[in-house]
Amino acid sequence: MPSSPTPRTLGEALDSAKPYVLSLFRIVVGLLFFCHGASSLLGWFGGMMGTGKTIEAGTWPGWYAAVIQLVGGALVMLGVGSRSAAFISSGSMAYAYFHEHQPEKLWPIQNGGEPAAMFCWALLLIVFTGPGPWALDRIFGSARASETAPEARREPSRV
Repeated sequence: MPSSPTPRTLGEALDSAKPYVLSLFRIVVGLLFFCHGASSLLGWFGGMMGTGKTIEAGTWPGWYAAVIQLVGGALVMLGVGSRSAAFISSGSMAYAYFHEHQPEKLWPIQNGGEPAAMFCWALLLIVFTGPGPWALDRIFGSARASETAPEARREPSRV
């Protein structure tokens, strides 16, 4: 059985770890996003904004955002439909930022919108990078999840 070549440079070593680090990134982002939804919907982790309470069902937009956080976070964390879940979740955070935070002040540091902005961009990154190798979709052989990123599938151009 041929052995894989050992990386010669730090860059090559880091590149070989990239898929696994992306999986860990997805898992952590999904877990943290899930926790936001769990606190608002289920009262876990001190409840909504540390009050010990939950958000009233059906209130716009908070309850719907919390449902997206809970379900989307779980799906992203587990690697089930990660790209779709991350896309919807990223969009909900963009809405949260521009609807709830940005009207107060321009910069996230001034308007309390850092979590919304960070989740928006982190989730958008997952949309483009995919779930990585440690995703339930990949482990259980989903055909759609086993596809590699578009740039990895592309055949070299023949000029």
